[in-house]
Amino acid sequence: QVHLVESGGGLVQAGGSLRLSCVASGRIFTMHVMGWYRQAPGEERELVARMFLNGITDYPDSMKARFTISRDNAKDTVYLQMNNLKPEDTGVYYCNAYEAGTGSYYWGQGTQVTVSS
Repeated sequence: QVHLVESGGGLVQAGGSLRLSCVASGRIFTMHVMGWYRQAPGEERELVARMFLNGITDYPDSMKARFTISRDNAKDTVYLQMNNLKPEDTGVYYCNAYEAGTGSYYWGQGTQVTVSS
C-alpha cells in the first residue's frame, strides 16, 4: 500500500504562485507514473501534469505554460510548481501514482487551492 500526502495549497491572488508537494510513503521510483489532478466544484477531475518513470513529462496544452511537475526520488516527493495562477485554477489538487507492476492507482486526500481575482 502506498500513501500519498499533499501539502502546499492555500489562498493566493491571481498572478501569484504556489508549489504543491506530494510525499509518498513508499519508494516513488517504483511508480511508473506520478501525477497531479484537480477538481473544481461541480466539475470532473482533470489531469494537470504527470511524469513518467523515465522523466518524460506530460501536460494538457492549457497547463504546460504555467505548471511544472518535478520529482525527488531521494525524498519520495513530487512537486507541482504553479505560476501566474488564475481564478479558474481554483480547486482541490490531488496527487496520483500508478504502479505498473501491480496495475494499482493511488490517490492522496487532496489539497485546496483557491485563487482570488
